[in-house]
Amino acid sequence: MSYPKRPKNKKKIYLDYAAATPVDPRVVAKMRPYFTEHFGNPSALYASGVKSRGDEDSARAKIAKILVARPDEIIFTGGGTEANNLSIFGVTEAHRRHGRHIVTTNIEHHSILEPLKKLEIAGFTVTYLPTKPDGTLDLKQIIKSIRPDTILISIMYANNEIGTVNDIAGIGREILKLRKQNHSIYPFFHTDACQAAGLLDLSVNKLHVDLMTVNSSKIYGPKGIGILYKRRGVELTPQILGGSQEGGQRGGTENIPGIIGIAEALDISQKNKDAEGKRLRKLIEYFWKKIQTIPDVKLNGRLESRLPNNLNVCVKGIEGEALVLYLSEYGIECATGSACAAADAEPSHVLRACGLDEAETRGSIRFTIGRWTRKTDIDYALKYLPEIIKELRQASKLK
Repeated sequence: MSYPKRPKNKKKIYLDYAAATPVDPRVVAKMRPYFTEHFGNPSALYASGVKSRGDEDSARAKIAKILVARPDEIIFTGGGTEANNLSIFGVTEAHRRHGRHIVTTNIEHHSILEPLKKLEIAGFTVTYLPTKPDGTLDLKQIIKSIRPDTILISIMYANNEIGTVNDIAGIGREILKLRKQNHSIYPFFHTDACQAAGLLDLSVNKLHVDLMTVNSSKIYGPKGIGILYKRRGVELTPQILGGSQEGGQRGGTENIPGIIGIAEALDISQKNKDAEGKRLRKLIEYFWKKIQTIPDVKLNGRLESRLPNNLNVCVKGIEGEALVLYLSEYGIECATGSACAAADAEPSHVLRACGLDEAETRGSIRFTIGRWTRKTDIDYALKYLPEIIKELRQASKLK
């Protein structure tokens, strides 16, 4: 066996932007004063508290403008997972008297699927919509699944593993039509937009959503802060008690540095999304074109209707985890799937839902690029990727 010679000056080539992004220096600069200078509790009546409250309100207004929403419709949370949990548990607890049926898909993030499992134990019924082999959904099937007792539909905007983009605006329009026909406020419509933020349109009016999750750590902001958009009039039962913060929806002293950071990160990302999306798509198409020269490699999902920074491929004859570990030896960092499920030994539920068998699922790898990825980084990865795959396949045959 002869793996490629390791370079003397090993570069770090980060290709896992779907898992976490570096904080943009412009965001760090905005946040820095709030750690040491403007640290007052925004609930306090004295000057530094009033300063914190005013800056928090400004950040909330900035985010609301980007989402084409109202400031009182923005709830700050501890991240995307908490925002998803608040959506699921908050709606179902507040509206369980109307019904106990929820509609979702079988490729949602675990922060949606795990709360739904808990609700099923508590007596709720969940319809898990299947996906097509390319990860897309059937709009007619979604509408057919709605029952008189359906109170919530939760469908992700873009999948975190294979990058498939769902027609959230189209789904939202159909749900609105159905609500008008039935003279009802139900079902509410939630979308997990953690992967879509910074790359796709987030106007809640165009998307026709009642609730939407955004996560700072996916848009070059700090970890530990997220947003839940909640349309005015949608009642939620709070899940974190002990204070009246966030309009009574989420207790706890506000994370002012994080709030300042996510507002700045979202502003930068959304302003540049079109130009950045074109740049990333060009790089991904180049990457995929080169990878196709490696035998027995296929694309998971489809090249169209996917996030411009996502490339998920099945490499036959290898274990994806082994490939990730070997690439890391050369400074190339990528993933086998969702970072939130990295400790889970089970094959990706997303890939299995798309029809891949266990061997294909375990042989899949995800490359996601971002703001600091350049063509030279892709070329560096391609310099070592084919030979490492070749050697891993050879090693697998010898077992």
